Amino acid sequence: MAPAKNQECGIAAIDHGADAVYIGASRFGARAAAGNTLSDIKALCEYAHTFMAKVYVTVNTIIYDNELCATKGLISQLYEAGADAILVQDMALASMIASGDGLPPIPIHASTQTDNRTADKVKWLASQGFSRVVLARELSATEIAQIHKAVPDVELEVFVHGALCVSYSGQCYASQYCFGRSANRGECAQFCRLKFNLEDEHGNVIERGRHLLSLKDLCLIDRLETLLDCGATSLKIEGRLKDITYVKNVTAAYSRKLNDIIARSNGRYCRASLGRSNYTFEPNLDKTFSRGFTHYFADGRSADMSSPLTPKAIGQYVGTVKSINRNDITVAGTAAFSNGDGLCFFNGNDELQGFRVNRAQGNTIFPQRMPSGLSRGQALYRNSDQAFEKLLTGKSAERKINITMSLKESAPGNIILTATADSVSAITELQCEPQTAQKPQTDNIVRQLTRLGNTPFKCTDVSVPQDGIKTFIPSSLLSHMRRDIIQKLEQALRQATADARTEASSKAANTKTEKGDSNTYPAAYPYLYNVANNKAAEFYKSQQTKAIPAPEINMPPHALLMQCRYCLRHALGMCTRQGGHPHSLKGPLYLRMTDGRRFKLQFDCARCQMNVIADK
Repeated sequence: MAPAKNQECGIAAIDHGADAVYIGASRFGARAAAGNTLSDIKALCEYAHTFMAKVYVTVNTIIYDNELCATKGLISQLYEAGADAILVQDMALASMIASGDGLPPIPIHASTQTDNRTADKVKWLASQGFSRVVLARELSATEIAQIHKAVPDVELEVFVHGALCVSYSGQCYASQYCFGRSANRGECAQFCRLKFNLEDEHGNVIERGRHLLSLKDLCLIDRLETLLDCGATSLKIEGRLKDITYVKNVTAAYSRKLNDIIARSNGRYCRASLGRSNYTFEPNLDKTFSRGFTHYFADGRSADMSSPLTPKAIGQYVGTVKSINRNDITVAGTAAFSNGDGLCFFNGNDELQGFRVNRAQGNTIFPQRMPSGLSRGQALYRNSDQAFEKLLTGKSAERKINITMSLKESAPGNIILTATADSVSAITELQCEPQTAQKPQTDNIVRQLTRLGNTPFKCTDVSVPQDGIKTFIPSSLLSHMRRDIIQKLEQALRQATADARTEASSKAANTKTEKGDSNTYPAAYPYLYNVANNKAAEFYKSQQTKAIPAPEINMPPHALLMQCRYCLRHALGMCTRQGGHPHSLKGPLYLRMTDGRRFKLQFDCARCQMNVIADK
């Protein structure tokens, strides 16, 4: 599943091999800057559904009381536009859809914003009508397998690539607390990418001016088969704010890898959509935005998850500085450079510094402005590759669905043409003058019917009776039949996708699961349920769950701002449970922002979790 900032990115994702895309509507998405009109979403659905690919729309923020009516209207419009499901965080919406409270029967997926890290939580969500659950990024492959074993009938979606939030999703209130911008409202201010000092209780600095909460980007392309074996239904790429070149490159890389896995799976796995993509470029994840890559917790806790020196894209290593002259730099390495490339390096203060290549001659580069702080032997990285970007400009992939055709004559002059794509077929019939063909016409029939040009189809076989078609069929009529059958087949594929939506909604409504427990969080933190409207409050009351208004409405004192599986003690080698060295720090630790604000770190070693607490 690929991200789509807009319709253009969504179509590019489909062309480059995505089985599904997820996109934001005009409002109420967890990326407020990535909204789209209903007409664009409808057009994307029509395009995707030809390939039986799905379009999921994010309505995954918490909703205020005065927005519920507008949100209900939006969901109804998305259903009419053809959206295959919506991703939801606010349980008010889930309860209204499940109960048919003035809303259409659109399938609902539990966004990762609902904080899905246990089998009990997944079980409970399924009992509330969710057909799919997007799991927390922090889970290991083993934990995913355990959840699948406990709830085998629930579709599990797993992030495999892209930016990582240091807090469990839906449980981060730091941006709201510090800047009045709620992550649960799609307005995250990237608190975790800021610089901090790590201090003891007396203000002594242990680590100074580092991006201590900034994680590398997730990359599990070499763990896809493991995740499938563990029960993952959907493999998700993060990046609804990323540009089209990111979408093209990353989607192509993962689609190609998935095809390789399926090819050797002996029928165990198959793609969820139709069509095979061919590319005009070689996908390369190292050439797309990243902060460096990590497997995160896929294999369990490990070192090297964070990027403490910078939250920016470092790019691909291209060599070391061999010599520096007045106007040029010679690079030791095998990389080729292009005019306009963006290069960067870490200066003497461990700060990322960049410069633009104005001109390149072999391994000698002429910057627009000579960078200060660069010295011989320093490593250089390329975070903007102009040659690669040029390959992705314009059309860089073509996706075709293999179809077969069958032509027969049911009666003199009555010609029937059938086209089949996978299990979907369309039929067209033509009555022509019963004039006997004077010579064999099979070759011309095949030639005319397989001229599919700019359609999404490629005909791999045309079946004609062994003794041929007796009635002469003019080429003009064959062309007419070809155009008609292609139009009907596209309609049939779109209808099959719509039928799948109805089936998914019905299955979720009728699936009987063990109810599970809605009491997910400690009683001391009843605001973690993110209740932002009266409907959600009534829902949790009916579940016998104590829930109070979300921090966006009433920020409690000394609030639990973040729950993180990533742990600074472990990252700094101080976790004795994980083989680190004992440290002499007896009191609590704190993070201090550059503006002086301080946050207490609470280490819940029994749960292997680090909490960030508001200092007041």
